[in-house]
Amino acid sequence: MSNPITKTHKHYLFNASVIVAALGYFVDIYDLVLFSIVRIQSLQSLGVTDQTALLEEGVLLLNMQMAGMLLGGIAWGILGDKKGRLSVLFGSIFLYSVANILNGFVTTIPMYALLRFVAGVGLAGELGAGITLVSEVLPKEKRGYGTMVVATIGITGAILAGFVGEYFGWRTAYFIGGGLGLLLLFLRIGVFESGMFDSLKERSVTRGNFLSLFTNFSRFSKYMKCILTGVPIWFVVGILITFSPEFGIVLGIEAPVSAGKAVSFCYIGLVFGDFASGFLSQRFESRRSIVVAFLVLTALFIGIFLLSSNYSITRFYALCAALGFASGYWAVFVTIAAEQFGTNIRSTVTTTVPNFVRGAVVPLSLAFSYLKDSIGLVPGAALLAGVSLAVALASILTLEETYGKDLDYTETI
Repeated sequence: MSNPITKTHKHYLFNASVIVAALGYFVDIYDLVLFSIVRIQSLQSLGVTDQTALLEEGVLLLNMQMAGMLLGGIAWGILGDKKGRLSVLFGSIFLYSVANILNGFVTTIPMYALLRFVAGVGLAGELGAGITLVSEVLPKEKRGYGTMVVATIGITGAILAGFVGEYFGWRTAYFIGGGLGLLLLFLRIGVFESGMFDSLKERSVTRGNFLSLFTNFSRFSKYMKCILTGVPIWFVVGILITFSPEFGIVLGIEAPVSAGKAVSFCYIGLVFGDFASGFLSQRFESRRSIVVAFLVLTALFIGIFLLSSNYSITRFYALCAALGFASGYWAVFVTIAAEQFGTNIRSTVTTTVPNFVRGAVVPLSLAFSYLKDSIGLVPGAALLAGVSLAVALASILTLEETYGKDLDYTETI
């Protein structure tokens, strides 16, 4: 039996599911970026003043958050296929909202670390659940627009985080994030479960089997290709933008580069990139060709970024925005992952894939650290970029085109 929402609102793009998923991702990105913005301020407030200690404690907290996201991605994904998309969507929002509020009360580093782990677990579930729900409740010809709206609105949460982190104290910034999340839960009225999932519950089908992704070569290969397609996005954000002050020095930029401004310009570019990639994938009725085009564009701007030198700080920040735009195929990338797999494992895939891509920052940063010490900052970044882009291109070119694909089917497990 189909859920009434798929019948009543099948021709409406901005239904309650799209709006709630988009606003949930907005708060998700706000919290994800907020920690990086208030990291130094909050640690100094807790008594950490030595520069080395600030770096070490910051890495600890980031690792705790990432560990929470990796574990949470698996747990929420499985839960989404076993219990439903809505239970994960609202459960994850509730968890990271409460963790955010409690973050505003921390007095010790261990307490801070524990709450970053809990927040990471919560943050891991929202995007996957939202994209899965939107993909299943919208008509197959329109779902690309829905996921475009989710990603575009969501990314702007980083802009709000930058503003709040700049003009409010770090504790207040956490309170605002938590409050926004709890406020969002009141909007759940009128949001219905996916009709595809509801009908699946009435059948004797294995749901949410994470290990099944590794027991069949074809399924495993497709899963890995989905992950590898998104790695260049986090190479840009996690390497080029995160280490932009160091790149600024080596490239001879006329003024010191602010990492905060570099992140802001990059995320502004990401907003427009996500909108453009999502729109173009619908306009040209192809997910794959648009991702290929954006990967080529990413390669072009990475080349300009690394091979130019002695230019103005204004041009440098413009390049950060351009890199953000070029790597702004996140919406299409996550939609592709959702469309590659059957309803009984779709949430598991759509929730774990983006979190594993985020987790790719760890091996990327380790490789970058080794390469910059052995062959230099710019050559090391260029080599890593080349490998990431080549693997992503090979992956997307060998994945099935999924535009307009009927998602009402199951995987044989």
